[in-house]
Amino acid sequence: MTLRRVGELGLVRRIRELAGGATAGVLTGIGDDAAVLSLTPGASLLATTDLLIEDVHFRRSTAGPRDLGWKAMAVNLSDIAAMGGTPRYALVALAVPAGTALPDVEAFVEGMREAAAPHGVAIVGGDTSASPERWFVNVTLLGEHEGAAKLRSAARPGDAVAVTGSLGRSAAGLAVLEAGAERARAAGAGAAVEEMARAHLRPCARVAEGRWLGREPAVHAMIDVSDGLATDLGHICRESGVGARVHLDRLPVAPGVLELARALGRDPVDWAAAGGEDYELLLTCAPEAADALARGLRKATGTALTVVGQVVAAAPEVTWLGPDGAPVAVRAGYEHFGG
Repeated sequence: MTLRRVGELGLVRRIRELAGGATAGVLTGIGDDAAVLSLTPGASLLATTDLLIEDVHFRRSTAGPRDLGWKAMAVNLSDIAAMGGTPRYALVALAVPAGTALPDVEAFVEGMREAAAPHGVAIVGGDTSASPERWFVNVTLLGEHEGAAKLRSAARPGDAVAVTGSLGRSAAGLAVLEAGAERARAAGAGAAVEEMARAHLRPCARVAEGRWLGREPAVHAMIDVSDGLATDLGHICRESGVGARVHLDRLPVAPGVLELARALGRDPVDWAAAGGEDYELLLTCAPEAADALARGLRKATGTALTVVGQVVAAAPEVTWLGPDGAPVAVRAGYEHFGG
């Protein structure tokens, strides 16, 4: 059964069946010109959107429809997390070829629901269209913040620079998918093959971590690591009018990343600094509070927080320091129009 046979109304009806269901705060969901939603009195509204294009952000040869649905939701959840907010409602726009099999779209919606459900996010509407050739996915996510949202522009000279979790897992997973799992195993990589591939296909949005950090006054600026630590810390520096120094030997690199880098002859530090799509939270905080924040975050969520550098009163750029303290070159992270 293809979408050409089902038609737009049939597709919308099926999406409504899969994504619907009573959810607190949804007064009117899929089926009208607009959703009718309730918000927490006194809370600020957060809104974010991300566009995913086949052969730009994903390849259907390596990412199945369920994985794509998961990732489309997760990248938006991560944006709300980076503001210290709570995600609430999602709107989804999907354009696919008319010959697309209905089960593929059903799997896509199920993947979105799997990513959204743990955070209580409801899919409340969107749009569908036929595409001449490729898949196009756009998710808009609405969230709330009951205090002051964490902004990129709030870093202060003297702040510590810290990151949640570990870095480089998504870049390692992409390398596995591009090289092939069998080649990676033959080169000496073991259990890390599946772990890293999953990290790339189904990233974990740090929603609980973002909410916890968002309530802490010692946390000043925050952003999610989507385009790579090098690029995203650069965003904080430019918006805040500060510089930063990062010690490469302090970057939290997962053991599986090291294993795959050895097997494939790649540089794990490059994956960690510039690989992108880890969707960890990168923040600056009062230096005297860094240890307490790390202890509190681990107790509250089980997630590590690692200090990797300092904010300095300098030109808005990032200086990377090797083990001997001397500056070293690090490539920039992802940039859409970088050529």
